[in-house]
Amino acid sequence: MYRGDRRRKEDARKAKQEAKKARRAERKETGTSGPEMGEAVAGDGSLEWVWFSPSKGRTLTTTSAVPPDVAGVDDWTLVSGPPPAQG
Repeated sequence: MYRGDRRRKEDARKAKQEAKKARRAERKETGTSGPEMGEAVAGDGSLEWVWFSPSKGRTLTTTSAVPPDVAGVDDWTLVSGPPPAQG
């Protein structure tokens, strides 16, 4: 029983590998590229800043460069801002 399971898994692995090789060869012949991860979304004007509070172990995202105003938390540290403008 165990040997049969191993053999089936190996056959499935080989079939998957052969299909992958066939897709690669087909793309090479046609000159197309493989599947893409997706297009980057263009900025729609909404910029985000990420703030971190070490005392609370909490992160918060804001749409302005001003630290968030949360009761009891006054140690916000800027973690990341919007990407720099290009051009």
